[in-house]
Amino acid sequence: MDFSSYFLQIFTWQNLLWLIIGSVVGVILGALPGMSADTGIGIFLPLTFSLPPTTALICLGAIYVAGSYGGNITAILVNTPGTSDSLFMTLDGYPMTLRGEGLKAIGVSTISAFTGGIVGCMALLFIAPKLAKIAFFFGSWELFLTVMMGIIIIVGLVKGSAFKGLMSASIGFLCSLVGMDGITGQSRFNFGISAIYDELPLLPVVLGVFAFSQVFILIAEKRESIVIGKSSMKGSVWLSRKELLNILLETLRGAFIGTFIGIIPAAGTTVAAGLSYNMARNSDKDPDSFGKGNPKGLASVSAANNGVVGGSLVPLLTLGIPGNGTSALFLSALLIHGLAPGTQLFTDNAPQVYGLIFGLLIANVFILIFGFFGARFYAKITKVPSNVLIPLIAALCILGAFSFRYLVADMFLVLFFGLLGYFMDRLGIPMAPFVLAFVLGKSAEIDLRRAIALMTGKVSSVIFTPLSIILILIDIGLLIWPFWDNIKALFVHKAKT
Repeated sequence: MDFSSYFLQIFTWQNLLWLIIGSVVGVILGALPGMSADTGIGIFLPLTFSLPPTTALICLGAIYVAGSYGGNITAILVNTPGTSDSLFMTLDGYPMTLRGEGLKAIGVSTISAFTGGIVGCMALLFIAPKLAKIAFFFGSWELFLTVMMGIIIIVGLVKGSAFKGLMSASIGFLCSLVGMDGITGQSRFNFGISAIYDELPLLPVVLGVFAFSQVFILIAEKRESIVIGKSSMKGSVWLSRKELLNILLETLRGAFIGTFIGIIPAAGTTVAAGLSYNMARNSDKDPDSFGKGNPKGLASVSAANNGVVGGSLVPLLTLGIPGNGTSALFLSALLIHGLAPGTQLFTDNAPQVYGLIFGLLIANVFILIFGFFGARFYAKITKVPSNVLIPLIAALCILGAFSFRYLVADMFLVLFFGLLGYFMDRLGIPMAPFVLAFVLGKSAEIDLRRAIALMTGKVSSVIFTPLSIILILIDIGLLIWPFWDNIKALFVHKAKT
């Protein structure tokens, strides 16, 4: 197929202008707590009504790509995930910043996000219809096993301090049960508080645990700025050949994992990032360095996050099935502009579809521009005096929590979970298992209960399908892998005795 005419249509002044606007808006909204690519697409969707379909899709696609990257910036520099997709960025990105390596962390994130985005777009461009057929085989049981991959990652994260990690995960699971029962529709564990009648809102909880807790930590430790010590940011945003080779494997693996998980409806970025991070950690020679500022961990997560972007649009464009919430907004955009998702979309509306795909590719190039040429500007955040930064972070967290549902109660929730995050940090209880269990807990519960309901009278036909067996084996492998060295040592010891 000759793609040249579809590619060249991007380079009209109108398409380039809206591509740049979308990229800038995406990065800004992605970096601001409480905002996201969803927010940008929601705001710009009405503005694209009067635009040609190709131009409209290019603009919205640029917001999606840049928004997925923008959340990395604040997650790395101030431990404040701009979006829930950036949660895992804080594990190794922020410790690098504390060492004065914020510039290097931005460089690692930029390169890996670009790579993940390109791999996802290439899958969308060349193998979308074939890959999308996989989504047809995922029922409730298969989705439960997929979500379990993310939950099993908790075991890998807490290998060094299992009791504290499992305690953190247990609190996260309990919090995920608050609100509406996804099967019966009954509200539970809300303690008569109307603000959490349906659920504990994701963003106030995440902002509280990860971001507002930093306000209390900065106050308690009386630091002059975020970077420990008075030295300026070390190194450069430009990575050396040795540094690029160091993260190459994790970047490519994360990109492919993100693309594949993105294709599966409802699996989400959290599963992709968590699975990629866990595989990177377990396959590394020094797994204990993960969570303490290892660039490989940061690269694996960043690549997976942006790989999901292209992957999530595969089932949308070919089957009309949104892969996540953002692609659901894209479905609205397609229908508004008279484009019906399906296998005929690539033939009947080829200029519009391929215009979107090539627009996504070019938007990923803008990630490089924003990352490498804006890094020194972003890094200045870490040198801002704490007496300025503390009220700024607090204000952003409170406003971000309020803007999520426009409820005053969410402002108190972010404060409560900020205190919880602070005491967890003081007690050495990891926060990542809490957030991971909170994010995935409700999905796991609903999928499992639906699967059990479907198993009535036909258990074997639901559980023992080829895809199900493969997923079960993967889950078991992920569960055993962190303790493989201990298991081998045990067998060796028994053999000697």
